[in-house]
Amino acid sequence: MVELWDFSSWGLINAIAVLLISILLANTLKRLIPALKRSLIPTSVLGGTILLLISTIYDAITGISLFNTAFFGYKGLNFFELITYHCLALGFIATAFKPTKRKFTKERNVEIFNTGVTTVATYLIQGIFGLGVTLLIGIFVSDFFVASGILLPFGFGQGTGQAYNFGFQFEKLGFNGGTSFGLSIAALGFLTASFGGVIHLNILKKKGKIKVLSKEELAEKYTNDEIQNENEIPMNGNIDKLTVQLGLVVGTYMVVFALMYGISRIIPSMEQTIFGFNFLFGVLIATLFSVIHNFLRRKNILKKQYVNEFLMNRISGFFFDVMVVAGIAAIKLKDILQYWHVLLVLALLAFVVTYFYNYFIARKFFPGYAEEQFLAMYGMLTGTASTGIILLREIDAGFETPAADNLVYQNLPAIIFGFPLMFLVNMAPSQPVLVFGILVAFFAVMNIILFRASIFKKRKKKENKAE
Repeated sequence: MVELWDFSSWGLINAIAVLLISILLANTLKRLIPALKRSLIPTSVLGGTILLLISTIYDAITGISLFNTAFFGYKGLNFFELITYHCLALGFIATAFKPTKRKFTKERNVEIFNTGVTTVATYLIQGIFGLGVTLLIGIFVSDFFVASGILLPFGFGQGTGQAYNFGFQFEKLGFNGGTSFGLSIAALGFLTASFGGVIHLNILKKKGKIKVLSKEELAEKYTNDEIQNENEIPMNGNIDKLTVQLGLVVGTYMVVFALMYGISRIIPSMEQTIFGFNFLFGVLIATLFSVIHNFLRRKNILKKQYVNEFLMNRISGFFFDVMVVAGIAAIKLKDILQYWHVLLVLALLAFVVTYFYNYFIARKFFPGYAEEQFLAMYGMLTGTASTGIILLREIDAGFETPAADNLVYQNLPAIIFGFPLMFLVNMAPSQPVLVFGILVAFFAVMNIILFRASIFKKRKKKENKAE
């Protein structure tokens, strides 16, 4: 029997309430404090940092973890970790459901393809430097978990959700504090995105290359048609339209669970890995359902459009905001104090290689909008896609360049080329040196693909001269 007045019945609700209140508090502080107002630190990152500081102070004074008190049903940290895990997939599902209306030229398709390849190449170079550092440390420290460095591309390149997934897997394999290690890398990634982005924007401003827009100019504005298209189901008919969107997202996630569960029963040894790919299965199933929905619309079997892009944007934004706050709040500082120097070195290296590699690529392959492409990619590959959009909007508020579209549509080539990386991370604990070598070779292949036009053009010229 459920005791409604017991904290065990309120723990999860209290945990969600605290996460959302922290976002509101962070938003208020950003409006009131000039330094925060001028910064590009995402509100969700600030909210998570506030919770982390409060819990750390409480723990230091009382010797008890704040989030594991009766108020949270003694399961606060578990709730935060689960919220981080599930919100990653739910956010991706909502993103995958958004209707695609644009048509692209051959040139635009090449730019999108190159963006996807650049994304994977950046993951690889982050992994090379990350794993290289921890392999080197392992030579001098016998009990160090040398595979930990490969978490760098998942924390920096893919954000809180994936950092949690693989950090948790490593913890199961004997890496004490692996979950907090991964989440800490993700948090440092957000800080790197924010401060590195601010520095770059200030450099552009001093050179007179950009005009920094006001918050009013940066505010998103929507027309009635963008909010409610005439061919869509009504906003508040027999069922509220938001309810329909949430039903599609959560219903899809239920199908994802059933699929993962079925596969894990067939391959029980891969259970941990399969459930770690919840976001990827979510994208695939949501895309399949979108194709079916569009087919039924074309055949006039469905009379109305059920997916609303405006609401799906809001839903994905909500899940990603909550994911970031929960991920940072779930960090256990005690678990990572022994690794603080390793984390600092990894963060500095990731900043340098991500910044300069992406700046070089942007100037080489996107000359018409190099600065916009760089800021979008740098923000995404040190934080999340939303961080990239935040930086991009500072110089391209109306998304007049293709940089924003590149971030959205690069996911298909990035998933195709990046999928092997998911398996390499599972090999790293047992064969770190082999994985390091594969990362180097894989990075070389990605750059051959990226620079294919220049490489094969030079080869063709040499062959013509030889003839």
